[in-house]
Amino acid sequence: MSSAVEGAPAVLARVPSGMHINGEWVAALDGEEFETLDPATGRVIARVPRARAGDVARAVAAAREAFDGGRWGESVSARDRARILHRMSDLVRERRDELVEIEILDCGKPLADARGDIDEVAFMFEYYAGWATKIAGDIPPVGTDALSLVVREPVGVCGLIVPWNYPMLMAAQKVAPALATGCTVVLKPAEQTPLTALCMAAIAEEAGLPAGVLNVVTGFGVEAGEPMLTDERVDKISFTGSLAVGRHIQRTCADQLKRVTLELGGKSPNIIFGDAPLDDAIVGSAAGIFGNQGEVCSAGSRIFVHSSVYDRVLEGMVAEAGAIRLGSGLDESTTMGPLVSARQRDRVMAYVHGAPADGARHVFSGAMPESDEFADGFFVAPSVFEVPDHSPAIAREEIFGPVATVLRFDEVEEVVRLANQTEYGLAAAIWTRDINLALNTARRVRAGVVWINDSQPAPSESLWGGYKQSGVGRELGPYALDAYLETKQIYVNLGG
Repeated sequence: MSSAVEGAPAVLARVPSGMHINGEWVAALDGEEFETLDPATGRVIARVPRARAGDVARAVAAAREAFDGGRWGESVSARDRARILHRMSDLVRERRDELVEIEILDCGKPLADARGDIDEVAFMFEYYAGWATKIAGDIPPVGTDALSLVVREPVGVCGLIVPWNYPMLMAAQKVAPALATGCTVVLKPAEQTPLTALCMAAIAEEAGLPAGVLNVVTGFGVEAGEPMLTDERVDKISFTGSLAVGRHIQRTCADQLKRVTLELGGKSPNIIFGDAPLDDAIVGSAAGIFGNQGEVCSAGSRIFVHSSVYDRVLEGMVAEAGAIRLGSGLDESTTMGPLVSARQRDRVMAYVHGAPADGARHVFSGAMPESDEFADGFFVAPSVFEVPDHSPAIAREEIFGPVATVLRFDEVEEVVRLANQTEYGLAAAIWTRDINLALNTARRVRAGVVWINDSQPAPSESLWGGYKQSGVGRELGPYALDAYLETKQIYVNLGG
């Protein structure tokens, strides 16, 4: 059986029907479902179970039993965990084309972006498969008559809550290191984009992952996410999403001192100095805000340009925005798809419409798709605004859409102060040919990731995470493993 509705694209027949709990595909206890839409057309493409507290409790119980009962964790060898993760990587590659199409239908992103995401999902499982056999402890010297063994053990049951802008990629970013370390998982995808998470569960099952190790519940935050926060059987929560929800999660989990990783919002500065390689800086800056429809937590939405090159950069940004073609992500010629939902479209447009009254000058707005087929889709044309300072809301608040603000600066001290004038600290980009200027500026910008003469690369082998209100903890690379491991000392008296 499939989650697809009648008349939906044929590939959706590959999406399993039901949630995945304890190795079985199940409906919600009350039988309720909710719809997921194709954001390019607004049409219903699938129905999935609407999980509530009872369903989440079932999934948590399955994960707890799989961990405590020896089906995973330290009872399963690191080699066996690695073997299963390698097999998951192989299966993602085998099913690449169908996963790409499902991802586009569910979240709207262009074909090239979706292909890149699914390729990185396959690599991520491969990468953490390699780490499974390399998690080691230590033997610190404590004297001649004792032995101190420092060992690293899995945290236990992990509740993983992922967003809608990179549905399968963000799920893999959390699931792969959790499984590699020996944790068991309850995964809740965003209610807007649940389909590839269900496909991931099917892939894990085929790869030989034991029942209960990876459970997927589909539902809304209050109904399916909240119960994971308050369930004492869940040892850790990892969340990617908005600052407001992240704050709520941290407050709620504090009552149990539950371990928390949070990857939250951003309002990233993109700094173009006068000696920058301008052609690259313009293209890269445009990609940094318009890529993935601007639905990127690290989007370089605040573009600071030195006065000596300001006019040329502004002209170039307008040209780049004007070259964007909106449409269905399934069309090879599309370079920007729709936003994920009508709610997100309306939120972004409220910023665009309100900006002129707030002191911003609307320099450019791109063309909407012309086809009647997309009249009910959730499209927003790219916009470029000039702002005099940080007083307009579009220059201060995270929009999560294709809206660029351009601001002039003259001195290094000035732009560093402006770059740091935000509650966020996720990422930043710096464009200059002067390596000393680049590195000195990078050290002074309060952000967890700083790119020099580039924008938005996020290699799985390195780290990801932010300063200030952009989150707690780090993901990706070997740094993600720490989030899923406890460290224990075993002290052995050798002296009698």
